[in-house]
Amino acid sequence: MTAALILAILSGISALIWSTRHILIWREQRNNELLTPDSAGVNGSVPHVSVFVAAKDEEENIETCVRTMLAQDYPHFDMTVCNDRSADRTGQIVAGVAREDPRLRLLNIEHLPAGWCGKCHAMWNGIAQSDSEWICMSDADCRQLSPRTLSVAVRYAIDNKIDLLSLMPALDMQGFWENTIQPVCSGVMMIWYQPEKVNNPAKSNAYANGAFILMRRSAYQAVGNHEAVKDKLMEDMHLAARVKKAGLKLRVMRSSGLYSVRMYTSLQQILRGWSRIFFGTFGTLPRLTVSLIVLLVISMLPYAAAPIGLTMAAADGPHAGAWLVAGLLGTLSALMQLTVIYRFYKIAGAKASLFWTYPFACVIVTWTLLLALNKHRPGAKVVWRNTAYAKSQ
Repeated sequence: MTAALILAILSGISALIWSTRHILIWREQRNNELLTPDSAGVNGSVPHVSVFVAAKDEEENIETCVRTMLAQDYPHFDMTVCNDRSADRTGQIVAGVAREDPRLRLLNIEHLPAGWCGKCHAMWNGIAQSDSEWICMSDADCRQLSPRTLSVAVRYAIDNKIDLLSLMPALDMQGFWENTIQPVCSGVMMIWYQPEKVNNPAKSNAYANGAFILMRRSAYQAVGNHEAVKDKLMEDMHLAARVKKAGLKLRVMRSSGLYSVRMYTSLQQILRGWSRIFFGTFGTLPRLTVSLIVLLVISMLPYAAAPIGLTMAAADGPHAGAWLVAGLLGTLSALMQLTVIYRFYKIAGAKASLFWTYPFACVIVTWTLLLALNKHRPGAKVVWRNTAYAKSQ
């Protein structure tokens, strides 16, 4: 098989895949199933909900996180901030707000036992000291955009008999790097964790976003609580997998206008943060390798196939016809890709006008995947929040 034919086949596959992405986006927009501030909330007698946030050195975010959660209109909830060995003013800030609102409790975690990841240990300690029927887990960088987030989530979970409900946040992307790279990283995640498959009990796909997890305590206990995932960096994903494996009901829902997260603010933070997410989420070398290959072939190959194919065809050398097909299919794939990305960026809340940066962003994300692969080398450690974790974690 000639190089021209191989390039033509790969370009054709890429064009076909990007064509199907247009169909998926159309289906998503048509179904438009998402939770908003206008969705039905609770009424009558409601179960008690305990909200838990693990925070380590979060003095810049924690007050907004706490105050917007305490502003919820849900009538029966409390909140615990598990201050995980913070060296900054996180604990002082929470303590100050707690003096104003008795629903808020500060739990200071002074040490991390061997074999535990920090967030898992902090959450495990906080949840163990409560007895509420429902547990809501969130992150310190979350901002509630609506006072109805809890009310809407609890109502939806109860009405649909859900054991673990995870709401996807609106990503607050303010800078150039955030708007160009993070949507691509999210797209890589969707290779393995498509919401329609996650929400299908017949599929093994499992996913949850730790920014907002609402979970029945009975389900939390049934899957072994955080002790069962104590050494996992991406404990949200592993809890979701255990819920689904146990035959319990897992549901991931898009949301709009309920809450937002600004994950990272610089290129360095994006590289470090997303390489950790890829490492902790995909977990194995094969999955990381497949993700890298898919990104290279489906997203980046068309930009090589188009100029190479058309140039070789113009030279009228051997296999000129095959080179022409490869060049045309590469061009078609690139055009299909960029139109898909424009539509996807609009859905994701990124700046759609930056759709043209997608090929460049793919180069950065390729490097991020390589960083994640590098964490699998012998003796490698993952450093997060000033704590080093062994590769097996």
